[in-house]
Amino acid sequence: MPVGLVCMEGRREPVTSEGISMMGRWRPLTAVCLGTFMLLIDVNIVTVALPDMARDLGTSFGGLQWVLDVYALALASLLVGAGAIADRIGRRRLYLTGTVVFALASLACALAGNTALLITARAVQGCGAAAMFATTVALVNASYQGRDRSLALGVWVAVSGAASGIGPILGGLLTELAGWRWIFLVNLPVSAVAIVMTLRSVHESRDPSARPVDLPGVALFAIAAAALTYGLTRGAEDGWADAVTVGAFAVTVAALAAFAVVQLRSAHPLLDIDLLRQRAFVGVLIASLTMSGAAFASLLFTSLWLQTVLGLTAMAAGLVMLPLPAAAFITSLLGGRLLHRVPARWTAGIGLALIGAGGLAQTALDADSNWPVLLPGLVIIGIGAGLALPAVTGAALAAVPAERGGMASGAVNALRQLGYALAVAGLGAAFHSGAADTSTRSGFATGLDAAYTTAGVIALAGAVVVVLSRPRHALVAQTAGDRAYPKQSSKPTGTHAPTAVDVTPRRP
Repeated sequence: MPVGLVCMEGRREPVTSEGISMMGRWRPLTAVCLGTFMLLIDVNIVTVALPDMARDLGTSFGGLQWVLDVYALALASLLVGAGAIADRIGRRRLYLTGTVVFALASLACALAGNTALLITARAVQGCGAAAMFATTVALVNASYQGRDRSLALGVWVAVSGAASGIGPILGGLLTELAGWRWIFLVNLPVSAVAIVMTLRSVHESRDPSARPVDLPGVALFAIAAAALTYGLTRGAEDGWADAVTVGAFAVTVAALAAFAVVQLRSAHPLLDIDLLRQRAFVGVLIASLTMSGAAFASLLFTSLWLQTVLGLTAMAAGLVMLPLPAAAFITSLLGGRLLHRVPARWTAGIGLALIGAGGLAQTALDADSNWPVLLPGLVIIGIGAGLALPAVTGAALAAVPAERGGMASGAVNALRQLGYALAVAGLGAAFHSGAADTSTRSGFATGLDAAYTTAGVIALAGAVVVVLSRPRHALVAQTAGDRAYPKQSSKPTGTHAPTAVDVTPRRP
């Protein structure tokens, strides 16, 4: 009879497979997956609702960008720090707290009467999402053992991928049938069910030897990320020589310098600077920073073109963009089985190259173009994302010592979200510089071509970096699957959502 140990309110108690079965074998997984589904679907559920938001709230293009950006920024900035906090105070406790914050912020988003309130509520929503996401894999690990754990992790990854694929469709459906505010109101009943199920079925777990939280590091990383994103957004609207734009970039540089100093001097850094001396790990971080943004950030501008220029409904726009997440999901399922022995850096590099090729394939828009011209590029990007995104975490694990696996996967997931936020701002700058007049079909198409070109070049650059960043130590012989999953378990497959790779409850 397999027996595991779970730390319950500070005491280590035995948990048997039969015991889990008696109290509802899969209830803990359901509770965690509900939260995961919500927080990931909210990254892009607003994409097809943005034109309706703009009309209702009278917001500018920059305001639309921040509705997307601020959520991803908060999630990226707090993700690693939230994981360290959860280890100390309890993962279930932080998951519940994050879910409550997420639900209340969702209500505030739905009731927002202006753009400023909506952006503020989205920021708070992202903070709650970070608390939830940082604890999900650890809660699954603590709730299951052996084959049950492998199956649970596989389900968690599948749900994560499905959330990204369903987001635009669900957002379009709710916007068209009930109005954009319902894309946030729908989170309330789901949050309530997740909270009740968590209280009833998920045991508390924590790391008795958890390290102190590097709060200065968390704060400086958040400041640098926010200042850089603001500078990119402001520069696109008011010019790169604008005093506020220049000031934002100066704050970015200062915050990054201070972050490096803090990490060097801290006994328990958020990111071990020694890892940055390893070429392979730096390459993986760059790839992680580029891939999500290059693959998905342009969907914001695609949605605007489909609805404001071509006149499609929100639901129809979501269906047009569906080939991208659908191709990513299918590719990740097949790729996980067929390419598990290929070094992760090659899988990630080829995937990024395909993302770049798909972005460039969409640059043929002109005044007479219609939505079918986008489909080949969307499919190619989806195939690339299905290869690259699950592989990057495996590449990160293959590039660092085993005891730094948790830190590496946390950094990769954080930069993945940050890359999306930065890409929305950066592609917005490219769109504005390329579009002479967005009120015409020709002008909008020109701006969109510039955004797609920028995304394609970024992905291709990331592909070159990750392929050339070969590890110099013995870990190069191991594949992503060997490092990411125990040999006795069946390896779950993933999509472009962050991959469940840290299969030990304790953080290094």
